[in-house]
Amino acid sequence: MQLNYFALPVRVYYQDTDAGGVVYHSTYLNFMERARYEWLRESGFNANSLNEHHKVLFMIRSIAIDYVKPALLDDLLHITVSVNEVGRSRITLFQEVLRSHVRLVSATVHVVCVGAEILKPVSIPAPLREKIGKPV
Repeated sequence: MQLNYFALPVRVYYQDTDAGGVVYHSTYLNFMERARYEWLRESGFNANSLNEHHKVLFMIRSIAIDYVKPALLDDLLHITVSVNEVGRSRITLFQEVLRSHVRLVSATVHVVCVGAEILKPVSIPAPLREKIGKPV
């Protein structure tokens, strides 16, 4: 089974917003990080197991983000993760923040697999590569 797409429901709480009830721009990065972590967990992996068993970590290389519409206090959002490309040590993901299927934020995220001790690029472990597979 390949996991090329994932969506995480997230409720907007007061701590995520400014005094006007609008989500802070940086909060979307937290939502996307949480969705990537849960996507990885859904793939059968997590940060601890990758570090302990494969001696690798994933680090963000770059994020290109586009803010289209604001999310508001108490909104129910869906934070998506989809695989665009898988290289030897790099994964390119596309993420969206949706409210009722309306795009609020989109981002292209480049993640690099690095050795846990050397913090330099290494190959993505084969079991993970098999799970995330080729993009759809």
